[in-house]
Amino acid sequence: METADFREALLSVMERKQHWAWPAFTRGLVAKSRLHVHLEQEFATYVRDFPVLLGRAYVQCPIAAVRRDLAENLYEEETGALSVGRPHPELFLEYPRGLGMDLERFESIEYLPGAARYRAVLDHCTLQRGWEVATAVTTLFLEGTPYERGELDPNAPKRPVPALEDHPLVKHYGLPLEHLALTKAHRRVEGSHRAAAWHVLLSFVDARQHSAVIEAMEQTLEAWLAYRDDVAAACGIARAADGGLFSSAQ
Repeated sequence: METADFREALLSVMERKQHWAWPAFTRGLVAKSRLHVHLEQEFATYVRDFPVLLGRAYVQCPIAAVRRDLAENLYEEETGALSVGRPHPELFLEYPRGLGMDLERFESIEYLPGAARYRAVLDHCTLQRGWEVATAVTTLFLEGTPYERGELDPNAPKRPVPALEDHPLVKHYGLPLEHLALTKAHRRVEGSHRAAAWHVLLSFVDARQHSAVIEAMEQTLEAWLAYRDDVAAACGIARAADGGLFSSAQ
């Protein structure tokens, strides 16, 4: 596979990283009493252990230049030293804290079935399939957005960066702005992380590994979509007959 084809295949995966129920979360359709389900499952599937998942890519990689990029990312995720001075998993918990949720729930989370399958895919990809797959799944799929083309093409749509006051948790659920610490950290470092991810994948992954990386990315996307189906159902979000969304949660 040529590099240009590899790039397009990766972009195709990322442009499909969109779930039908997500507008219900951004528009405040999820009942506040169910919102904890979404936050808990996100924390358990990857946020809590993202530094570990990233570290698996680092320790498997034989290329020093790639390890340096991974190490910088890992250092920020584990310490927050390049942004706001606190580990990113810890910053994530500011969301439920600011919403008045019981943080003890986040100490022992039971996976939804789709979440368990998704996490199993992440573990397999980061432990069993080589540094190339582990790097793609962590730095591109998990950290990336459907707007990745905008990271590479100045003429493509860029990631939206709305005012903090317009963050859905602030706008619809009353989250105080001071609890958007993770959002602020991401805005400080994510640009460099996106650039590093694409540089590593397009410059250092051997062409013989392209197909394996794309296969893993497709499998991760499939598992993610099924996981988000389960989250939507648990949060009481369903599709109406006309294709719209409605909440059955009380």
